Amino acid sequence: MPYQAGSVMRSLFLLILLTLASEAFANFNLPPLPPREEFGNIIINRTSTANDQQPVTFSHWLHRSKFTCRVCHGELDFLMKTNATEITERGNRLGKFCGACHNGKIAFRHNGNCDKCHNGDIAYSNSKFDAFVLKNSMQMTMTGNGVNWSSGLASGVLKPQAYIKKKSQDMNFEKELLLEAEMSIIPPAIFPHKAHAAWLDCDNCHPELFNIKKKGTHFSMVQILNGEYCGVCHLKVAFPMDECKRCHPAMRE
Repeated sequence: MPYQAGSVMRSLFLLILLTLASEAFANFNLPPLPPREEFGNIIINRTSTANDQQPVTFSHWLHRSKFTCRVCHGELDFLMKTNATEITERGNRLGKFCGACHNGKIAFRHNGNCDKCHNGDIAYSNSKFDAFVLKNSMQMTMTGNGVNWSSGLASGVLKPQAYIKKKSQDMNFEKELLLEAEMSIIPPAIFPHKAHAAWLDCDNCHPELFNIKKKGTHFSMVQILNGEYCGVCHLKVAFPMDECKRCHPAMRE
């Protein structure tokens, strides 16, 4: 009987901790989410308006369905921050940046197609989203654009190209990291290198975002929600912070 009572008390204590952890997460100021078909869409307007052109709308989901993240944010040298990359029409026509694909061979060319990019409409590609999901029988999630990209890639439903001309050197690194939370009542986060390496190169994260030394980088949820560290991707492109259990699997809903 004492053993049973002790077991019940331990279970109750664990339940209380998990509940408190969920409430703690609820206190974070999570940013509002756009409609799922617009999640990851951005407006690029570094010089367009100044040159009497409509800003460019860019859909991450549309490009991600065809290429891994490393293609743009590695091989083609696009920075992770919107409007930080010095894209020019001349550079594009010389085969740099967007022009590496938009050459009439891989994707539509510049001539006669200006408004497909320069339209200033963040919802421009919305009509294609549902068709993409239905065609590929995508496993869905609750937030973001609703697509489980990792599952789609692992199952072979998605077959994005990993390079255009310069093949990256794949590294078979599958180690999972246990990251203790800053608040003791919040369960640890699990970081899977395998899922990230399927889309990214090591230098997308190391060393600019994360020190490569184990436990060498210290960061908080506040910083992540400010667009730093994990928040560089997991705010507006990869699944958002609302899916707590994707990183903190012991978190109670």
